[in-house]
This record gives sequence, structure tokens and C-alpha cells, in this order.
Amino acid sequence: MTPTISTLVTRPLRWQDIPALVVLEQDLFPDDAWTTASWWGELAGRPRRDYVVVDDVQGILGYAGLDHGGEVADIMTVAVARRGRGSGLGSALVAELEGRAVAGGAAYLMLEVRDDNEPAKNLYARRGFEILNVRRRYYQPGDVDALVMRKALVVTS
Repeated sequence: MTPTISTLVTRPLRWQDIPALVVLEQDLFPDDAWTTASWWGELAGRPRRDYVVVDDVQGILGYAGLDHGGEVADIMTVAVARRGRGSGLGSALVAELEGRAVAGGAAYLMLEVRDDNEPAKNLYARRGFEILNVRRRYYQPGDVDALVMRKALVVTS
């Protein structure tokens, strides 16, 4: 049973998480999975790169990452293990990244999503992201378009 969103806590990604992340990536994104080297590169990018993880009793339930780029921050990844799908965790992770982007001074949040990933596209649309443009045949193999999406963030002073 998946814990309720209100009981889950995000924590910073640790290097010890990398083996589990690589396995989860292969399951969730077989054509686009990040490698061990990719994850090490992302961790080396701190503090500009900012990753969070949510655990349950079975291990990593979800994770998300952000690139703090000044006025525009970029979502690098958002993923929820199959056992956590439909729980609202994806939306909670995006909300966490939005808050971190605002805290880092960003006025906009950008992302790319596969055009064939309906659940992710719907999540981002519900969270207020709008399509800016399309990168044709961006994801290979498969010739899948990438949708570039942006959200204006509410910056509080």
C-alpha cells in the first residue's frame, strides 16, 4: 500500500541512491534511461543541480530534479515508481521543484516532455505549464517529439 502524500517526506538525493535510481530509470524510461555516469554527473553539478527523493518501505518511490539557472530554472526529471502512480506524488514532486525554483530566484520553470507521455503532459498542464514549442523527432529511437513547456512562477518578496 502506498503511503498518503501527506505522510511522505522529500530528502536530498545521495550518492548511495544511484544504483536504485538506475534500476528504476530502466523500468520507467527504457529508451531514455539515465546511466550511472549520468547520475554521478548530476550530483557533481550541485548546488546548481537540486534533486529530491521520496522513499517508502520498498525503497525509492519517486524522485525529481531541478537546474537552477537564474531567472529560468529547468526541471531535469520527475519520476514515480509504478507502485506510486496515481497517488498524487508526481504533482507533489513538481510542486516541490516549483518551490525550490522560486526560492532560487527563478521567475519561470521550463521542461521538456515526450509527446507520447500522456500522464506527464496532463500533470504538467494541470500544474499550469504551457507548450512553448515542439522539438521534432527529439527522442531517439522512435522519432518522438519533445514538447517544451514553461510556467510563470509566483515570486514572493
